Amino acid sequence: MGTLVSDISAGTHELVGQASPDVPLIVDMDGTLVRTDTLHEAVLNLIADRPLGVFELVGWLRLGKAGFKAQVADRVVTDADQLPYREAVIEEIELAKSQRREVYLVSASNQSQVSAVAEHLGIFDEAIGSCDQRNLLGNAKADYLVERFGVSGFDYIGDSKSDVSVWTNARRVITAGASDSVRQKASAIPADVQHLDPRPSFAQRLRHHIKAMRPHQWLKNGLVFLPALAAHDPSAFLASFIAFIAFSLTASSIYIINDLLDLRADRAHPRKRNRPFAAGVIPVSHGLVQSAGLIAVALAVSLFLPPLFLAVLAGYVILTFAYSLHLKRKLMIDIWTLGALYTVRMIAGAAASGVPLSEWLMGFSMFLFLSLAAIKRQSELRDLIARGEDRTSGRAYTVKDMPVVLGVVLSAGYCSVLVLALYVSNATASGLYSEPRLLWLVCPLLLYWISRATIISFRGEMDDDPILFAVRDKISLGVFVTAAVLIVLAATL
Repeated sequence: MGTLVSDISAGTHELVGQASPDVPLIVDMDGTLVRTDTLHEAVLNLIADRPLGVFELVGWLRLGKAGFKAQVADRVVTDADQLPYREAVIEEIELAKSQRREVYLVSASNQSQVSAVAEHLGIFDEAIGSCDQRNLLGNAKADYLVERFGVSGFDYIGDSKSDVSVWTNARRVITAGASDSVRQKASAIPADVQHLDPRPSFAQRLRHHIKAMRPHQWLKNGLVFLPALAAHDPSAFLASFIAFIAFSLTASSIYIINDLLDLRADRAHPRKRNRPFAAGVIPVSHGLVQSAGLIAVALAVSLFLPPLFLAVLAGYVILTFAYSLHLKRKLMIDIWTLGALYTVRMIAGAAASGVPLSEWLMGFSMFLFLSLAAIKRQSELRDLIARGEDRTSGRAYTVKDMPVVLGVVLSAGYCSVLVLALYVSNATASGLYSEPRLLWLVCPLLLYWISRATIISFRGEMDDDPILFAVRDKISLGVFVTAAVLIVLAATL
């Protein structure tokens, strides 16, 4: 049989060769029908539900691949209705069904997971997966299909190099989301070859990985500069900048881990479902490698700073993981933890630069950051109301808690202004500012901004993060620029 190769991109469809009703279409699942790996996601879901279960996972590795998959599937099956499916493969299946061909889902994933996907889609004549004694991967899958349908007795859609042995025995070779190297190997097989949904280019994948790092969130790490700014010590800025880099890389690493552990909740959210891992545009295994790489670079950068900074950074990582795995599900504790994570950034700046951290600054930040964290929760609750839902996914709040959260927002925010007012009246301010009375004007500005942000959040018109809202909102920027000018004038007049 001569080789016929076609490339089908999104939005187009072309039939390759002649389809026979007697030849079934066999479809792989992970990476092919589904843009992700369901086993990897099940492991992450298991860790998210029971963090100490990671020790059980290590023990299951001794059971072999099939045994490991069975143990995971006995405890967690990834929700089939939330998985990111590949539309080009769905279209190919629908075409086969219109030709009265049988379509089988055959995957190396455990039978429980394969059955869940098949039942959800309702388009397969049969679903076959791995069990305790059989791992349907590579040659094992090829032998199973040849024994059942014969050589060249089936068409096969796959995506990875392990599928090459299956394609070698298939009548038609169909790739979906395959890499360039896999596509080349598939094209070399003497059969009709069809390529669906080519993998994104390197530049596209790089953009997805950068997006997963959330560089827009690095603005929060600018808090490491506050101790040097508050002490009016320009010599501490270089160390603060190095701390900013280390903290940004670390934060990005943790954002990735959070996204991996929050896949179920993100896919149920109207905006977060578009995050790279939830959408399946980056494999979760790549996310783990990226996160580890970012942490390694952050540690290398931290070697240029005092050991105390590294200790604070380690504390930040531990607190963040505690929040991701457990504390975020605890009523009010999650808000306090979010506020503390802001404050830790300031402590890290002080540790990096050697500038003593002012008690006034600590008191001010404690109340202000608690208010900002509560605004974040209030925005999420308002979003729930808009969607007609009652309870947050993976959180301890219901929409009935809105008045209490609103009270935390206002009381904590106004307390931060009170601390600022007491500081202006204190002798400490007179020692740092030549005209400290100008700082009084910052108080009404901050009162205005907190009140306005609270109302906008209450109306459901704010993004989930109030800091990101502030840098995009013209009025907020005007308030902060005015406050900054007043502070500079108070120090220089």
